Amino acid sequence: MKYKIASLFFLLIALVSCGEYNKVLKLTDIDTKFEYAKKYFNEGKFSRSVVLLEEVVQMKKASSVGGEALYLLAQSYYGMKDYITASEYFSTYYKTYSKGEYAELARYYAAYGLYLESPDPRLDQTQTYKAMEQFQDFIELYPQSEQKEKAQNVLFLLQEKLALKELLTARLYYNLGEYLIYPFPGGNYLSCVITAQNAMRSYPSSKQREEFMYYIFKSKYEMAMKSVDEKQDFRYRDVVDEYYSYINEYPEGKYAKEIQLLYQNVNKKLKQQKL
Repeated sequence: MKYKIASLFFLLIALVSCGEYNKVLKLTDIDTKFEYAKKYFNEGKFSRSVVLLEEVVQMKKASSVGGEALYLLAQSYYGMKDYITASEYFSTYYKTYSKGEYAELARYYAAYGLYLESPDPRLDQTQTYKAMEQFQDFIELYPQSEQKEKAQNVLFLLQEKLALKELLTARLYYNLGEYLIYPFPGGNYLSCVITAQNAMRSYPSSKQREEFMYYIFKSKYEMAMKSVDEKQDFRYRDVVDEYYSYINEYPEGKYAKEIQLLYQNVNKKLKQQKL
């Protein structure tokens, strides 16, 4: 019985609330609609505030409340988790009101919205690059901002995502090995090396660095083992160089034992060539 009474009570509240909202939609006084939009926004009823603010923004472009309405519209979409649309409105705000009260926060949230929509590393990363560009602009424009540290941390996360994408590509090339015939020496192994080396230059502080060095070593090892006689000595020595690069940086690395065994095998090959 108590459950039924409570259910009826909440249903009545919902009906009253819907009735109020429908009445507000029919109002012709745009200022009153704006007040209700702010009320719904503060209550977390973002779908309602969006509908009202879309109209307010159009009608109040040239007024003092136009900027506030546009910023609240962006925040409403953000509250609805429609981050792409939110980012677009935040961008519209700071481009339209570059000296506005919310310009700094609008730039931050425009970038953060893109970050939240940044796709899986295996997918196209256009959105990730856009987010990085906007965070870099934010940091340059607001070096003293309270949001600067957060922006830098997110920028690092986005760089890590791009580094991971490069690692997945390098790993794929290595796993393909000689599966596909390439029109140049080294084939997939060489592509693995080039991808990993470029990634290390682009993301020198990445936590994937050890992985990149591992695949560079393994790919060069495979190329040396499969090389023609006249190139083997050079390639063996190249593997030795990569061994020292890895072991000096990661003496206790997770691949240290495996690399040590392969290095010993290469050393044997070099000694055999001297006999």
